[in-house]
Amino acid sequence: MTEFVPQLPKQAAVVGCGVIGAAWASRMLLKGVDVAVSDPSPDAESIISQVLANAVVAYDDLGLATDSQGTYTIASSIGEAVAGAELIQESVPERPEIKSAVLAQIEESAASDAIIGSSTSGIKPTTMQQGMAHPERLVVAHPYNPVYLLPIVEIVGGEQTTLGNVRKAQGFYAALGMKPVHVRVEIDAFIGDRLLEAVWREALWLVNDGVATTQEIDDIMTHGFGLRWAQMGLFETYRVAGGLGGFRHFIEQFGPTLDWPWTKLMDTPDFTPELVDKLVEQSDAQSGHHDIRDLERIRDKNVVGFLKVLEANQWAAGTVIAEQR
Repeated sequence: MTEFVPQLPKQAAVVGCGVIGAAWASRMLLKGVDVAVSDPSPDAESIISQVLANAVVAYDDLGLATDSQGTYTIASSIGEAVAGAELIQESVPERPEIKSAVLAQIEESAASDAIIGSSTSGIKPTTMQQGMAHPERLVVAHPYNPVYLLPIVEIVGGEQTTLGNVRKAQGFYAALGMKPVHVRVEIDAFIGDRLLEAVWREALWLVNDGVATTQEIDDIMTHGFGLRWAQMGLFETYRVAGGLGGFRHFIEQFGPTLDWPWTKLMDTPDFTPELVDKLVEQSDAQSGHHDIRDLERIRDKNVVGFLKVLEANQWAAGTVIAEQR
């Protein structure tokens, strides 16, 4: 398998400056990359300055340098933003028609060898490549929030994406302090969101059926298996659960339970007004006393703590942080 070489882009562009786009820009800036931002919202500069401030606090807590930041500019158009950029991160709303229109505008001014990474969480790159002049340089680069702290990014190529451009993209994102995982088979929602969707479906049924509240479900995750997943993931956790017999023993012991009629995985409750009201009311009761920026800072501080422990143990995401020292 051809390996990628980490290499920082000299200039980057972020098209779409919402939660994800602003966090992408912050990660790039804190790695010393100059970023041009395009977003029609008059609040774009305010959003990026707030998110960047949170990112700086998180990096300071983590002990990563923040004194060699790149500079950002708010471009007057998509064309102005992407001109000269080696890496263009598209983070506009999750609607194929919007993405296609934006990609067309990007291509009008982007260099033909620039990498275009889409932050989409579920749209196949082949769908987005239709009508592109240079579809071979489009990849999905799906991150997880907060983008400036969580290092994973799923890289997915479409039917017309060259392997060379997949590797080039991986090199850019690795240099930005990320762990770029190449999703070799193009599927809807990729890997991470398929796993999250499974948990989300079950959680909705538990609330819908009155089995548990949003608070109780989150407590079970944060006080239980969520702590395990942060450092060993699913399969390694189950290997340990197999005891001295290892993963084979685990499968022999627990595999048959998959035939039991526990899950409602292939179905979802209807989003009736009653269910939506129940979810919103419970979520408000759970954490409505914090504003969103407060929750982001609390989340970041906790993630930084996890990353420090993992780095000290040279394990999981901590190894990516250690490489940035």
